Amino acid sequence: MRSRRALRTFLLTLVVFLVGCPQQVKIGDLISNPSHYADKEVTIVGTVTSNFDIFGSGGFELDDGSGKIWVLSDKFGVPSKGVRAGITGRVSKGVNIGGRSLALVIRQTQKPHY
Repeated sequence: MRSRRALRTFLLTLVVFLVGCPQQVKIGDLISNPSHYADKEVTIVGTVTSNFDIFGSGGFELDDGSGKIWVLSDKFGVPSKGVRAGITGRVSKGVNIGGRSLALVIRQTQKPHY
């Protein structure tokens, strides 16, 4: 009886944890179907190919082999070129930065994983 209750508790905890985790997606999928991911939190993993930093805030371009996307970071700093990182953030469409128009970006919401 105790083992069944423990198993049920474990499975319920696992389901709650998995439902609450952001979906990991390929950048190519984001680019090919942006309306599906708009305003949703996702996780991407890739290599930093470009970056800009203004006093700890800025952005960087991440490439996972299926495509590239800019990540905007206000609180978490900007990784160096060549660093492989896992990033979680909210997908946004139509962002202007420094006179440059970006069709699709990710606004970072969690600390990156290196």
